[in-house]
Amino acid sequence: MTTPAAPQTPEPQHFGAPEAPAAPSAGKKALKKVGGVIVAIIVAVGVKFGLPYLTGDAPVHAKVGECVVVTGEENDPKVDKTDCGSGKADLYKVEQVHEDTFDVNKCGEGYAALAQQLESMKFVLCLTEVKK
Repeated sequence: MTTPAAPQTPEPQHFGAPEAPAAPSAGKKALKKVGGVIVAIIVAVGVKFGLPYLTGDAPVHAKVGECVVVTGEENDPKVDKTDCGSGKADLYKVEQVHEDTFDVNKCGEGYAALAQQLESMKFVLCLTEVKK
């Protein structure tokens, strides 16, 4: 009698390129899409609120007694705080500040009035010109 031969285990065969990784699951695709939307929102908010501060175009909320230089168009003035003794052109001293309003009539006669908005705050600066 003869004993049957032991079964042989086949050698692994390699044909062509290695196996490709599995495609990302639907959950990972959705997570990437949501992440992209969140990044877009963060960038948009940063541009809206941060860009004026980086370029120096943000309104200035000066206090009474401080001096500002007012330049630019009448309907789009640029205001920068400066030293009252600087002797710069268009130099004004802040005499009054009226919060939560755009009513430039609150300043009264003899003042240059400048309505400003800084984020959600609105205010009016009442100014007098500083003579050179």
